[in-house]
Amino acid sequence: MNPETEIQEPTLIDQLLDEQRSLSAVERFSQRHGDMDQPLQQKYYRDLLPANPPGPGQQYAFEVNLDTCSGCKACVAACHSLNGLDEGESWRNVGLLLTTNGEGYQRTVTTACHHCVDPACMNGCPVLAYDKDPSTGIVRHLDDQCIGCQYCVLKCPYDVPKYSERLGIVRKCDMCSNRLAASEAPACVQSCPNEAIRITVVDQQAARDQYQTSGTKNQDANSFLPTSPAPEYTLPTTLYHTRSAMPAGVVAGDDGSLTPQHAHWPLIFMLVLLQAGTGCFLVAAALVYGAQSENIWLLTVAGAAWTLTGLFASVFHLGRPMGAWRIFLGWKKSWLSREAMVFGMFGGLAATVPAIPFIKKLSFLPPIPPIIEANLLAMAAMAGLAGTFASIMLYHDTRRAYWQFILTFTRFSSTMLVLGLATALAVNASPEHTRSMATLLGLCSIGKLIWELSLTRRWLGKNRGALYRSARLLSEPLGVQYRSRVALLIMGGAVIPSLMLLGNIHPALGALAVLLLTGSELIERYLFFTAVSPDKMPGGPW
Repeated sequence: MNPETEIQEPTLIDQLLDEQRSLSAVERFSQRHGDMDQPLQQKYYRDLLPANPPGPGQQYAFEVNLDTCSGCKACVAACHSLNGLDEGESWRNVGLLLTTNGEGYQRTVTTACHHCVDPACMNGCPVLAYDKDPSTGIVRHLDDQCIGCQYCVLKCPYDVPKYSERLGIVRKCDMCSNRLAASEAPACVQSCPNEAIRITVVDQQAARDQYQTSGTKNQDANSFLPTSPAPEYTLPTTLYHTRSAMPAGVVAGDDGSLTPQHAHWPLIFMLVLLQAGTGCFLVAAALVYGAQSENIWLLTVAGAAWTLTGLFASVFHLGRPMGAWRIFLGWKKSWLSREAMVFGMFGGLAATVPAIPFIKKLSFLPPIPPIIEANLLAMAAMAGLAGTFASIMLYHDTRRAYWQFILTFTRFSSTMLVLGLATALAVNASPEHTRSMATLLGLCSIGKLIWELSLTRRWLGKNRGALYRSARLLSEPLGVQYRSRVALLIMGGAVIPSLMLLGNIHPALGALAVLLLTGSELIERYLFFTAVSPDKMPGGPW
């Protein structure tokens, strides 16, 4: 046979080249879009919008067909491109729903801001950087108002607001409101090759009736979307549709993933130092009212140092610290505003109390009555307690199980006690009561340790849920930090107080206890932020 006429079998390279020539769904969509003339494009995209704008009591909402979403992420790419987002920043995500019972059920889920009827981001913002458009219902972020505190990131159960390191502010989806105003579909809607996303009009009262009256805590029976956060918190408006009933046991594609959350280091230092300062003023006030006031001046100086350093550290958490003066604007709704206002007052009182002996020596000032001096100390202690309560409520209000009131209250209160008592021992605030304070420090530390270990063990037995994931984070990815925190707590809160009770009473031991316990509480607050694992919208192994 002539070699020139011999038919050769296609090679692997030939097969790969042929495969590349076939268009993907996104490429076919792009080709069809390019072939359309302008009138046809307008007609096509107008079909993805409601016929009429929202009326009274109504608003725009996303409508997602789970049966036609293929997970191609064209919506993610279009949103990123049109809005000029930073690398790694995404206002729309694609997740996965799976079953664990072997039925082979799978659905991809595209999700963005749900433009809730009662948005948590807007309710928690301390500078009023959010508003809900009265005509369209779109929840908009006002970039020029934002100071980058990121509290809305913690408040939103759907992980919608995204912090931009480059700009120092938070940003989020606004449903491409400028395009909607021109009767054009949002980028995600327009780019979907399967028309899985549409814009519709929903009745706000219907969302209230559907979600607030149901009050379901069963995630499998979630009337919004299985595995997502309970909808009665914010009343989301996105509509998810599927022709087939979802089987029992549906879970998110990333249900078993363990990813530590952002640490927020300035907040770690702020919380620990302010709680230590509060503890110092509480112990000082107790000693004053116990007729042991001659040695507390150094304790108030230490308390002021803790407090002012903590307030200074808090500024570094803000992306735009120069706008921090506006933080009081949201005091009616935001616990962050209330915390900032009360701790500001606490800082002023904490700085004033140790300065009183010097003020009394100024001849041109009238003498300060002893009752006023004692009351200033009590006022400082009460202001610190009020600020700590605001901190507790700030995190409890996010509805995250790991930050619920009783858990956060116990963590923050025990930090106040152990660091306040340890500082009092270090500065020898009351030699007559050293043994009593060492005993109380040991009891608080041991009680705190037993409580934490028992909670972690109990949560590991749940086998599912937010607290189970937090316990696994503490045991696995964060295990080294968790064990280090336990070791430091034992050394500073149990071993050193025991040495003091055995007669080795020396201020250096108290200083060592402060150092060890400060390290322990800083790690504990690091775990407070990184081990939280809230329910969220479905993710997946992408």
